[in-house]
Amino acid sequence: MNKFKNAQEAFEFYYDEILNNGIDFDGTKALFNIGFEILNPMDNKINTPWRKWKNSYAIREWEWYLSGDKSALEISKFASIWKNVMDENGEVQSNYGWQWNRNNQLNKIIEKLKFKPNTRHAVLTIYDGKEIENYKYDTPCTLNIGFQIINNKLNMTVTMRSNDLIYGFCNDQYCFSKLQEMVANELNLEVGTYFHFVFNLHIYHRHFKLKEKYGV
Repeated sequence: MNKFKNAQEAFEFYYDEILNNGIDFDGTKALFNIGFEILNPMDNKINTPWRKWKNSYAIREWEWYLSGDKSALEISKFASIWKNVMDENGEVQSNYGWQWNRNNQLNKIIEKLKFKPNTRHAVLTIYDGKEIENYKYDTPCTLNIGFQIINNKLNMTVTMRSNDLIYGFCNDQYCFSKLQEMVANELNLEVGTYFHFVFNLHIYHRHFKLKEKYGV
Protein backbone atom coordinates (compact mmCIF):
# COMPACT_ATOMS: atom_id res chain seq x y z
CA MET A 1 0.00 0.00 0.00
CA ASN A 2 1.30 3.43 -0.91
CA LYS A 3 1.77 5.89 1.93
CA PHE A 4 2.26 9.62 1.52
CA LYS A 5 3.22 12.29 4.00
CA ASN A 6 0.52 14.66 2.72
CA ALA A 7 -2.16 15.17 0.06
CA GLN A 8 0.15 17.03 -2.32
CA GLU A 9 2.59 14.14 -2.41
CA ALA A 10 -0.27 11.74 -3.21
CA PHE A 11 -1.62 14.05 -5.91
CA GLU A 12 1.72 14.42 -7.69
CA PHE A 13 2.41 10.68 -7.56
CA TYR A 14 -0.95 9.68 -9.01
CA TYR A 15 -0.89 12.35 -11.71
CA ASP A 16 2.20 10.71 -13.21
CA GLU A 17 0.99 7.19 -12.43
CA ILE A 18 -2.33 7.68 -14.21
CA LEU A 19 -0.77 9.28 -17.29
CA ASN A 20 1.92 6.60 -17.52
CA ASN A 21 -0.13 3.52 -16.65
CA GLY A 22 -3.79 4.48 -16.83
CA ILE A 23 -6.32 2.80 -19.13
CA ASP A 24 -8.38 4.79 -21.63
CA PHE A 25 -11.85 4.81 -20.13
CA ASP A 26 -14.85 7.00 -20.99
CA GLY A 27 -12.93 10.13 -21.93
CA THR A 28 -10.27 9.68 -19.25
CA LYS A 29 -7.20 7.75 -18.31
CA ALA A 30 -8.04 5.73 -15.22
CA LEU A 31 -6.63 3.43 -12.59
CA PHE A 32 -8.91 1.00 -10.79
CA ASN A 33 -9.23 -0.04 -7.13
CA ILE A 34 -6.62 2.37 -5.85
CA GLY A 35 -5.99 2.70 -2.13
CA PHE A 36 -3.41 4.82 -0.32
CA GLU A 37 -2.76 6.35 3.09
CA ILE A 38 -2.07 9.99 3.93
CA LEU A 39 -0.03 10.11 7.11
CA ASN A 40 -0.66 13.78 7.95
CA PRO A 41 -4.19 14.58 6.73
CA MET A 42 -4.12 18.13 8.04
CA ASP A 43 -1.31 18.94 5.62
CA ASN A 44 -4.10 19.27 3.10
CA LYS A 45 -3.14 22.11 0.76
CA ILE A 46 -2.12 21.33 -2.82
CA ASN A 47 0.75 23.73 -3.51
CA THR A 48 1.90 22.07 -6.74
CA PRO A 49 2.59 25.14 -8.94
CA TRP A 50 1.04 23.79 -12.14
CA ARG A 51 -2.14 22.63 -10.39
CA LYS A 52 -3.07 26.20 -9.36
CA TRP A 53 -5.36 24.88 -6.63
CA LYS A 54 -7.45 27.49 -4.80
CA ASN A 55 -7.60 27.06 -1.05
CA SER A 56 -10.26 29.78 -0.94
CA TYR A 57 -12.62 27.64 -3.00
CA ALA A 58 -11.95 24.53 -0.88
CA ILE A 59 -12.83 26.52 2.25
CA ARG A 60 -16.00 27.74 0.56
CA GLU A 61 -17.00 24.18 -0.34
CA TRP A 62 -16.31 23.01 3.23
CA GLU A 63 -18.47 25.82 4.63
CA TRP A 64 -21.23 24.82 2.20
CA TYR A 65 -21.09 21.27 3.54
CA LEU A 66 -21.29 22.58 7.07
CA SER A 67 -24.45 24.50 6.13
CA GLY A 68 -26.16 21.25 5.12
CA ASP A 69 -27.95 23.16 2.35
CA LYS A 70 -28.70 21.10 -0.79
CA SER A 71 -28.97 24.26 -2.89
CA ALA A 72 -25.96 24.68 -5.19
CA LEU A 73 -27.00 28.08 -6.49
CA GLU A 74 -24.39 29.98 -4.47
CA ILE A 75 -21.49 27.51 -4.76
CA SER A 76 -22.05 27.29 -8.52
CA LYS A 77 -20.97 30.94 -8.81
CA PHE A 78 -17.47 29.78 -7.87
CA ALA A 79 -17.37 26.35 -9.58
CA SER A 80 -19.46 26.01 -12.72
CA ILE A 81 -19.54 22.21 -12.52
CA TRP A 82 -22.38 22.50 -10.01
CA LYS A 83 -24.55 24.19 -12.64
CA ASN A 84 -24.44 20.98 -14.68
CA VAL A 85 -25.76 18.74 -11.90
CA MET A 86 -28.47 20.85 -10.23
CA ASP A 87 -32.07 19.77 -10.46
CA GLU A 88 -34.93 22.09 -11.39
CA ASN A 89 -34.84 23.53 -7.86
CA GLY A 90 -31.10 24.21 -7.95
CA GLU A 91 -30.42 21.34 -5.53
CA VAL A 92 -27.87 18.51 -5.60
CA GLN A 93 -27.35 15.20 -3.83
CA SER A 94 -23.64 15.87 -3.35
CA ASN A 95 -23.72 18.33 -0.49
CA TYR A 96 -21.95 15.89 1.81
CA GLY A 97 -22.94 17.82 4.91
CA TRP A 98 -26.61 17.34 3.99
CA GLN A 99 -25.86 13.65 3.53
CA TRP A 100 -24.07 13.12 6.84
CA ASN A 101 -26.80 14.98 8.72
CA ARG A 102 -29.54 12.78 7.28
CA ASN A 103 -31.13 10.80 10.10
CA ASN A 104 -28.56 12.55 12.34
CA GLN A 105 -26.00 9.91 11.35
CA LEU A 106 -22.86 11.97 12.07
CA ASN A 107 -23.93 12.81 15.64
CA LYS A 108 -24.95 9.21 16.24
CA ILE A 109 -21.54 8.03 15.11
CA ILE A 110 -19.76 10.51 17.39
CA GLU A 111 -21.85 9.34 20.34
CA LYS A 112 -21.15 5.71 19.47
CA LEU A 113 -17.41 6.39 19.41
CA LYS A 114 -17.64 8.11 22.79
CA PHE A 115 -19.53 5.17 24.30
CA LYS A 116 -17.53 2.42 22.60
CA PRO A 117 -14.19 3.63 21.19
CA ASN A 118 -13.48 0.25 19.55
CA THR A 119 -16.78 0.17 17.65
CA ARG A 120 -16.82 -1.03 14.04
CA HIS A 121 -20.13 0.77 13.39
CA ALA A 122 -18.81 4.31 12.91
CA VAL A 123 -19.50 4.61 9.19
CA LEU A 124 -21.35 7.38 7.35
CA THR A 125 -23.11 6.48 4.11
CA ILE A 126 -23.36 8.89 1.19
CA TYR A 127 -24.13 7.15 -2.13
CA ASP A 128 -26.95 4.66 -1.64
CA GLY A 129 -27.97 2.27 -4.42
CA LYS A 130 -31.43 2.02 -2.86
CA GLU A 131 -31.90 5.68 -3.77
CA ILE A 132 -30.62 5.47 -7.32
CA GLU A 133 -33.84 6.98 -8.67
CA ASN A 134 -32.80 10.24 -6.92
CA TYR A 135 -29.61 10.47 -8.99
CA LYS A 136 -31.12 11.71 -12.24
CA TYR A 137 -28.98 14.86 -12.23
CA ASP A 138 -26.28 14.33 -9.62
CA THR A 139 -24.73 11.08 -8.38
CA PRO A 140 -22.55 11.36 -5.25
CA CYS A 141 -19.00 10.20 -5.88
CA THR A 142 -18.40 9.16 -2.26
CA LEU A 143 -19.79 5.87 -0.96
CA ASN A 144 -18.95 6.06 2.72
CA ILE A 145 -16.67 7.52 5.37
CA GLY A 146 -15.55 5.39 8.30
CA PHE A 147 -13.81 6.25 11.57
CA GLN A 148 -11.72 4.13 13.90
CA ILE A 149 -9.86 5.03 17.07
CA ILE A 150 -6.42 3.43 17.07
CA ASN A 151 -3.70 4.28 19.61
CA ASN A 152 -5.83 7.18 20.87
CA LYS A 153 -5.96 8.81 17.44
CA LEU A 154 -8.89 9.10 15.06
CA ASN A 155 -8.21 7.38 11.76
CA MET A 156 -10.54 7.82 8.80
CA THR A 157 -11.26 5.81 5.65
CA VAL A 158 -13.01 7.32 2.62
CA THR A 159 -14.39 5.01 -0.08
CA MET A 160 -15.31 6.50 -3.45
CA ARG A 161 -16.90 5.00 -6.54
CA SER A 162 -15.24 7.61 -8.77
CA ASN A 163 -12.69 10.39 -8.24
CA ASP A 164 -11.31 12.91 -10.72
CA LEU A 165 -7.76 13.53 -9.51
CA ILE A 166 -7.50 17.17 -10.64
CA TYR A 167 -10.62 18.74 -9.16
CA GLY A 168 -12.32 15.95 -7.21
CA PHE A 169 -9.46 14.60 -5.14
CA CYS A 170 -7.84 17.95 -4.43
CA ASN A 171 -11.03 19.49 -3.03
CA ASP A 172 -12.49 16.30 -1.55
CA GLN A 173 -9.45 15.43 0.53
CA TYR A 174 -9.45 18.94 1.96
CA CYS A 175 -13.08 18.72 3.06
CA PHE A 176 -12.79 15.14 4.31
CA SER A 177 -9.71 15.96 6.37
CA LYS A 178 -11.62 18.89 7.87
CA LEU A 179 -14.40 16.46 8.79
CA GLN A 180 -11.83 14.14 10.37
CA GLU A 181 -10.47 17.04 12.39
CA MET A 182 -13.98 18.10 13.46
CA VAL A 183 -14.88 14.61 14.68
CA ALA A 184 -11.51 14.22 16.43
CA ASN A 185 -12.11 17.49 18.29
CA GLU A 186 -15.52 16.28 19.41
CA LEU A 187 -13.82 13.19 20.83
CA ASN A 188 -10.84 15.07 22.31
CA LEU A 189 -8.50 12.99 20.16
CA GLU A 190 -5.61 13.71 17.84
CA VAL A 191 -6.09 13.27 14.12
CA GLY A 192 -4.60 9.99 12.90
CA THR A 193 -4.17 8.85 9.32
CA TYR A 194 -6.50 9.11 6.34
CA PHE A 195 -6.97 6.12 4.00
CA HIS A 196 -8.44 6.93 0.56
CA PHE A 197 -9.87 4.15 -1.62
CA VAL A 198 -11.28 4.73 -5.11
CA PHE A 199 -12.86 2.27 -7.54
CA ASN A 200 -11.98 4.55 -10.47
CA LEU A 201 -9.31 7.26 -10.10
CA HIS A 202 -8.99 9.24 -13.30
CA ILE A 203 -7.78 12.30 -15.22
CA TYR A 204 -9.79 13.87 -18.04
CA HIS A 205 -8.11 14.40 -21.43
CA ARG A 206 -8.14 18.18 -21.04
CA HIS A 207 -5.80 17.85 -18.06
CA PHE A 208 -3.21 15.55 -19.65
CA LYS A 209 -0.75 18.40 -20.29
CA LEU A 210 -1.13 20.59 -17.22
CA LYS A 211 2.59 20.42 -16.50
CA GLU A 212 3.53 21.43 -20.03
CA LYS A 213 0.86 24.15 -20.10
CA TYR A 214 2.35 25.91 -17.09
CA GLY A 215 5.97 25.47 -18.08
CA VAL A 216 7.04 22.51 -15.94
